[in-house]
Amino acid sequence: TYWSRQGICQITPLPLLGNYKGLGSSYHFRDVNQQLYHHFKAKGLAFGGIYVFMKRAVLLVDLNLIKHILVKDFVNFSNRGMYNNAEEDPLSAHLIALGEEEWHAMRHKLSPTFTSSKMKYMLPTVVKVAKHFAEVMAEHRDNCNILEIKDLCGRYTTDVIGNTVFGIDSDCLRYPQEEFRQMANSVFTNRRHHPVVEQFILTNPGIAKRLHMKLFRDDMTKYFLELVLHIMEQRFENNIKRKDFMDLLIELKAQDKDVFKAECRAIDLSQGLTLEQITAQLFSFLIAGFETSSTTMSFCLYELACHQDIQQQLRQEIVNTLRENQGELTFEAIQAMGYLDQVISETLRLYAPISYITRLARKDYHIPNSSHIIEKGTMVLIPIDAIHRDSQYFPHPNEFNPGNFDASVCSKRHSCVFMPFGEGPRNCIGLRFGKMQMKVGLASLLSRYRFECCPQTEIPLKMQNGGFILASENGIMLKVVDLSD
Repeated sequence: TYWSRQGICQITPLPLLGNYKGLGSSYHFRDVNQQLYHHFKAKGLAFGGIYVFMKRAVLLVDLNLIKHILVKDFVNFSNRGMYNNAEEDPLSAHLIALGEEEWHAMRHKLSPTFTSSKMKYMLPTVVKVAKHFAEVMAEHRDNCNILEIKDLCGRYTTDVIGNTVFGIDSDCLRYPQEEFRQMANSVFTNRRHHPVVEQFILTNPGIAKRLHMKLFRDDMTKYFLELVLHIMEQRFENNIKRKDFMDLLIELKAQDKDVFKAECRAIDLSQGLTLEQITAQLFSFLIAGFETSSTTMSFCLYELACHQDIQQQLRQEIVNTLRENQGELTFEAIQAMGYLDQVISETLRLYAPISYITRLARKDYHIPNSSHIIEKGTMVLIPIDAIHRDSQYFPHPNEFNPGNFDASVCSKRHSCVFMPFGEGPRNCIGLRFGKMQMKVGLASLLSRYRFECCPQTEIPLKMQNGGFILASENGIMLKVVDLSD
């Protein structure tokens, strides 16, 4: 009854489950958030009070209020309120989950690794993997040219991350049983806990830490720590320089060997990064970069198969741009493909990989144009997917229409209407890299293949209810036609 006692509209919660009954079994997080969002919006409210399991939270509806929280009053909401435990669960202490001062210090160190110049330098590696992707796709089609697209996109993005982040030639595209792929995939397919328990840990980090709960499996932690140490030692011994993310983080490592290999340390960057800290950041690039990008690519190909006119228009842009650049996917060529950017943005609108973002109030916050207070320690939840599918902002919101992202349309739109990478100072640090690997992969495929629906294509797609990242339940089956045949 907390919110009712504050005079704020709420939906009566259930014990333990709060307002999230059926999560993981009947509903995905985005489904529940959509229901809550529309309930409060129908009442003309800018926000409402909800209960995420046992944690009270404010669900935001009004875009101006969202901008206040994420941008204008960011100092008070710089913490995502997510679980991280450097001492007992070192992989969890990554940039995405760190709070306040720790996040600010780590972001300051990592930001130079994601500049346009660094992306430009890594592009040839991504293009090489993408060409291999197109070749392997031809090998994996059955006699009817039918292919499950989701897994193959996942293997492509895993290879991109393997090459550009860890500096290893994993070749998961051709060898899906490769250990690196299996470990990366198990983050989402072989979790330590049931999705409901996982969501409890993520949204109740204080309780989870007191109960000594871990998010990641011990064998996974051991694997990535040993892998990073092995790669670093190999580079030192052989004086290898690849100018990838690994090299950039090696430059930030602690010079003192005892400090570098120290275990169970809190986040302290004054003496450089420890092995655990470097591994946690590389691990976050992996979990944030391969699954989100691969699901977006697979959803994009699905929608293009359902809309042949859009696919043909996009292919024409890709072919023309390649012709103007002597057949090469250069950095400038990728930047010039405006319609490709629109298609990817529309895919991210309809299928936001992360359906919501959270912030935590550092101190009591007076809600603008209101008499209400968000008390210190209260979670703020922003339902990205619900906003993306709001007919007030996107006419026919459930239809795939890249025209939603024409420059003339976007210029008239509120900045918080479209937030697949978040908004404000704590948006996704890997935004440029994520879009680059998607653009290169899609351009490589669409210049060679046409994607069509087939009898095995599930229309509409059924989504998984469990899991943090949006994904189709049964994969995505498409017919792949080689245009050179």
